[in-house]
Amino acid sequence: MPEDPSRPEFWNTRYEKCRTPWDAGAVPPALLRYLETHPGRGESVLLPGCGSGYEFEAFANAGYRVTAVDFSAPAVARARDRLPVEWSEHVIEGDFFSYDFPRAPFDLIYERTFLCALPPDLWPKIVQRTAELLVPGGILAGIYFFGEKEDGPPFGLAPGEDAQLFAANFVTVANAPIPATDSLPMFAGKERWQERRRREDA
Repeated sequence: MPEDPSRPEFWNTRYEKCRTPWDAGAVPPALLRYLETHPGRGESVLLPGCGSGYEFEAFANAGYRVTAVDFSAPAVARARDRLPVEWSEHVIEGDFFSYDFPRAPFDLIYERTFLCALPPDLWPKIVQRTAELLVPGGILAGIYFFGEKEDGPPFGLAPGEDAQLFAANFVTVANAPIPATDSLPMFAGKERWQERRRREDA
């Protein structure tokens, strides 16, 4: 049976064997730039597919109330081990699509290698669930990968596919290329920082 990246077992194996080429071991510079100009004042933020959880610290230190979720037990264990106890309890082992988040709806949801990690047939479901978990006018912000879909993950967006995917639920408010020097080799020159505001009627 072929491996299925929509199942936690696919990712469990990679974390257990330290086959994590998407893990830079640090917070992306694009997020640090965003947090410099968008400090938190207690707003709630969700990090889906949090992996090792580096961004948890960045958001928490910037003044946000952070919740992180991943369906891979080894990923959650790795994130919890890195974080202080008062933060680690907010790293959840659960399914983004079905977990009943106590802090929902959120003011902000952060994207980083979550969309591109899952098969494209799940992307509309990700967008719909994201809209459901955000307050009206809430922000979806983060880094999106544009490239080929074959042999994924990562599964890349095609030019213009992002606009079509998000149009019904979100308004794009920022969209800029990320310098190749800020990306890991597998993503270099193929990433964009994007911010979207949830439509009031979504």
